[in-house]
Amino acid sequence: MTRLTCTLALSAAAAIASFQANAQSADIGAELFMDYCAACHGAGGKGDGDMANLMTVPATNLTILAKNNDGMFPMLKVIHIIDGRTGVRAHGGPMPVFGRVFMSAEPGPANPYGTILESRGRVMSVAYYLESIQE
Repeated sequence: MTRLTCTLALSAAAAIASFQANAQSADIGAELFMDYCAACHGAGGKGDGDMANLMTVPATNLTILAKNNDGMFPMLKVIHIIDGRTGVRAHGGPMPVFGRVFMSAEPGPANPYGTILESRGRVMSVAYYLESIQE
């Protein structure tokens, strides 16, 4: 196998793995969204969840984030909102912060970074899912 062939094969494998990881992340994100976000934002992310009419501040339509950002999905802003670095007022108070909610309940010497990495992975998965439902 020549060096060029090997490089092309590795590049193709990396692209496939990246696509599969993003698809898996979006699938995980869809499940997390249904568990934690759909009550307010609705199953389709349009801000029409069962709790929406009880909120003093309307739930955001999450399907038009890219449209409202000149066609670019604001990934970093979305991540910061989900994990709590950027506050959002909803139902008379801040939107629930999921950075801590998504942390593992099993930290310890054998898993010193697991809780942080697990939390960040879940936040990213929800963000990838939101990116996938843009109109």
